[in-house]
Amino acid sequence: KQNASKGVLGMIDMLVQDLKKEMQEQEFEEKQAQEDYEKLMEDSAAKRAADAKSISAREGTIAEREQDLQAAKDASMGKMKEFQENMEYTAEVHKSCDFLLDNYDKRKEARAQEVEGLKKAKAILSGADFSLLETSAFLHRRQ
Repeated sequence: KQNASKGVLGMIDMLVQDLKKEMQEQEFEEKQAQEDYEKLMEDSAAKRAADAKSISAREGTIAEREQDLQAAKDASMGKMKEFQENMEYTAEVHKSCDFLLDNYDKRKEARAQEVEGLKKAKAILSGADFSLLETSAFLHRRQ
């Protein structure tokens, strides 16, 4: 009976030791898992903070770019308006030049007649008599 009780008690002692050993291993694993979890939470918090900082920096950059874009659009509209005004002015000048070119011969003839008339008026005021010349010029034309 003693042998049998030593065998049973030995088995119980062995079970108790195995149980203690398993409990120590589980406590160690639990402690290790808790440390890993805490490290993961710290890393996650740091990553969230970095991401939030990055997002706010990018939002700031986006806002700056939108302002730059709006300024460029405004400048472009100003340049387009200036270009349109220049094109309208060019068209007006072109019309004026076309008028002058189209009527150049008429204006040249009118100016020559005006100069001739002024010369005759000056000569008349100086005392010249054109009545004979006009008569002979009239007669030459009729022939």
